[in-house]
Amino acid sequence: MDALSEVLKIIKLRGALFFNAEFSAPWCLASSQSSQVAPLLCPGAGHVIIYHYLADGRAYAQLPQAGRRDLGSGDVVIFPHGDAHILGNGAGKPVDSLKTFAKNLSDGLKVAHYGGGGELTKFVCGYLACDSTLSEVVLAGLPSMFVVNIANDSAGQWLANSIQFSVREAGGPGTGSEVVLAKLSEVLFIETLRRFIQDLPDEQKGWLAGARDPVIGEALALLHKNPSHPWTIANLAHQVGVSRTRFAERFRHFLGEPPMAYLARWRLKLAAEMLMSSDANVSEIAAEVGYASEAAFNRVFKRELGCPPAQFRRSRTLRNKPTTG
Repeated sequence: MDALSEVLKIIKLRGALFFNAEFSAPWCLASSQSSQVAPLLCPGAGHVIIYHYLADGRAYAQLPQAGRRDLGSGDVVIFPHGDAHILGNGAGKPVDSLKTFAKNLSDGLKVAHYGGGGELTKFVCGYLACDSTLSEVVLAGLPSMFVVNIANDSAGQWLANSIQFSVREAGGPGTGSEVVLAKLSEVLFIETLRRFIQDLPDEQKGWLAGARDPVIGEALALLHKNPSHPWTIANLAHQVGVSRTRFAERFRHFLGEPPMAYLARWRLKLAAEMLMSSDANVSEIAAEVGYASEAAFNRVFKRELGCPPAQFRRSRTLRNKPTTG
């Protein structure tokens, strides 16, 4: 049991590979924020993470007002917060990728060709859609852009080969290719996230660093596996085998808040998601996330989210209701 696995069981991930490119230098693309691309890729998604897998060749990735990051074969560059960014190889004025290649999205994974005729770069773009309320727990600990190489060991090479094979086969006579590509997209994101955590410096703080720590990682896994349990600092400390004082100090060191404050915040995020995605009544949801009474749940929910649970559900339902006419 680990914290990342427990959170990923709860966060509903929907992934897909959506763009297959073979570009020749020089080329340079400006990609919009994922919120602008989301209606084309995954309408109704709370949050969309964009990533690019560099299958062959080289390129660079750059955020506005930031330095370049060189990319090579096997690299996956991820933009977890959906920031606008630039990809390229060689000099040139960036072209708007959404305007230039919007028509290609309807072609599935048919190869798109572009560029000046020089050195080739082959890459596949994907996205991962998730609920913004729950995902911000993990995403808050990620930088605006990070790069992980998946081709430097046998497991990563298997994943890279599977992606390339499935992309080539997409649109062929076989059935189920879309499902395979969706699952590969999810696996690719989780694998890059796992490798990113492994490479974090020892002094790193935040949720991801805490998830890697043997003591705090076990505690986070327990909290996320059974959030309705009547946890206390004492029984959590006992479960992970350290003193109350050491546990509380170490938890605050990584997460920046006490364990019970973190648990209360997570319970409310779960409750908000359940209010939007299920037909369970408020009292059932209150019990599901660990509140002994509906009244206590209503008070805390209103204090933290600004309105009672029932009003929160009505407002979100109206907001997401499709318009007609």
